[in-house]
Amino acid sequence: MSEEDLHPTRPRSRAGLAIALLALAVVFLLGWRGWASWHAWRASERAASAQASQRIAALEQRLETLRRDQRAQGQRLLDAAATNRVLRDEVLGLSQRGALLEQSISRLADPTRHGAQALRLDDVELLLSQARQRLDIADDLDGARRAYALAAGALQGVDDPRLLNLRQALAQERGALDALGKGPRAALSGQLDAFYAALPKLPRSAAVDARDRRPAWQRWLSPLVDMRPTRDEMKISSSDRSAAQAALQVEQALAHAALERNDQAGFRAAIARIDAWLPRLWPDSPALRQARAQLRGLRAAPLQSDPPVLGSTLDQLRLLRNSGFSLPAPAIAAGPPAPQPPELE
Repeated sequence: MSEEDLHPTRPRSRAGLAIALLALAVVFLLGWRGWASWHAWRASERAASAQASQRIAALEQRLETLRRDQRAQGQRLLDAAATNRVLRDEVLGLSQRGALLEQSISRLADPTRHGAQALRLDDVELLLSQARQRLDIADDLDGARRAYALAAGALQGVDDPRLLNLRQALAQERGALDALGKGPRAALSGQLDAFYAALPKLPRSAAVDARDRRPAWQRWLSPLVDMRPTRDEMKISSSDRSAAQAALQVEQALAHAALERNDQAGFRAAIARIDAWLPRLWPDSPALRQARAQLRGLRAAPLQSDPPVLGSTLDQLRLLRNSGFSLPAPAIAAGPPAPQPPELE
């Protein structure tokens, strides 16, 4: 090959080298630009992530602040509700006090509180209350009758047709009280004394009431000789009989004491002990059975009277006064006309 053929290849190799270098430079430049872009993108991502973290932290802090504020507001609402309840109770108390004051003022301004007739009504209520207490506590019929009589006299001094039913109820109550007499305890005490007075008359041996069954010779000799069996005689010594009779007297005193203090259980227990002593001292006979039946009647009798009409007048009077009953105010008498001042000429 000649030199002329080899010489033209040098410029071509140089051009290829230049192209290769240029391509390498372009690739390097593109790589650098890519790396720079990627580095910038990573930096921006890191900045955005840091900024997002800061925002999230700020949001969490703000949420925590809002929660604290919410809790504080809830506590304030609870305190306000408690304060409102206290204020409401105070307002209700003030309203109740106002109502009580108005009621007291209305009572003070009521014309029934001023005047003789209003005082008479108060006296009637007081007397009826005393009569009921005498009956409930001590069964004092005489004291209750006197209190009812005084109440009737005081009620007669009140001239009001609306009290007609009250007067009628008081009259019925006095009639029922008069019908009780001395009272059940006095009646029981008298019956008990009569029973003890009849005890010595009881037969000490069983009476044989069988004259139709006796032989004829006994019936013929009965006006001269009275033949009685001794098997029914009470086998008790005189000392034991004296002790038993003393025990009966003690039981009588205990029964009277129970009657005085209105002790129904004690009275019934004393009557039961008296009934237990009778068969030990006297044999069975119709008189003894009648005496024991009388004891059972005494034991079952009530010690205190409680007619249904007693106390009705007081209840009716209180019902009238609580319903707003008031007596008319007394009319003021018209006096002489007031003198007119002289006219000036």
